[in-house]
Amino acid sequence: MLEQLIAWGPIALALAASLFTWGMTALGAGMVFFFKDINQRVLNGMLGFASGVMIAASFFSLIAPAIDLSAELNMIPWAVVSIGFGAGAVFLWISDHLIPHIHFQDKTNHVEGIPSKLKRSILLVFSITLHNIPEGLAVGVAFGLLAQSATLPELMAALTVAIGIGIQNFPEGAAVSIPLRKEGLSRFKAFMYGQASGLVEPISAVLGAILVTVVRPILPYALAFAAGAMIYVVVEELIPESQSGGHEATHFSTMGCIAGFIIMMILDVALG
Repeated sequence: MLEQLIAWGPIALALAASLFTWGMTALGAGMVFFFKDINQRVLNGMLGFASGVMIAASFFSLIAPAIDLSAELNMIPWAVVSIGFGAGAVFLWISDHLIPHIHFQDKTNHVEGIPSKLKRSILLVFSITLHNIPEGLAVGVAFGLLAQSATLPELMAALTVAIGIGIQNFPEGAAVSIPLRKEGLSRFKAFMYGQASGLVEPISAVLGAILVTVVRPILPYALAFAAGAMIYVVVEELIPESQSGGHEATHFSTMGCIAGFIIMMILDVALG
């Protein structure tokens, strides 16, 4: 079965895996049909959980393989990872300043990025869409490793990335659609906007897989790039947004982050 999956090739596998992660976002967004509101502590825990998964995935699934691969290619591992990691963070920093968006916890309606007159609901979705770009890239470059070494361990490692990101996409989808419902949108619209925030993942995953497949020497840089972009999102967006609701509520964010890190670490070490 796994051998047959390898035969698909990295690009097709990246597309299939990212469709799974988008599907998990849609599944989480579907929770809006059952809940109209979400407890602040639960929301903090969800965002903290997503942070933990992304932190663990950044190291175990992206940075560590980038170090090993750069050494195999006779590159300087610390230089490769530093350049790629920094470039990923700068890319998200630029995107953050260009794409108009509003954060869910910001009640002042302050629009970041290019000034826009788009509806608040659309700007809120754009905020989450920014989170999903590096997640899609992470899936794409993880499967891009198969272009370098099409082995069962590499396939399992890539599948682990997709599974981990898919797991954290479920609460993230709910954390988008339910607050949108609270903003006054109908359940259907809140669901559609929530799942749409994950559509960028298949696009960025396929682009990432194509890039590292065509230009193989950049693969270790691409792995570190995806890690840098993910850590930027965690520090810039997810953790600050998970710290709302007072000191007591932040405990849920902290424990959620720890739980997400442990689960992703177990998946990566046990399966990858």
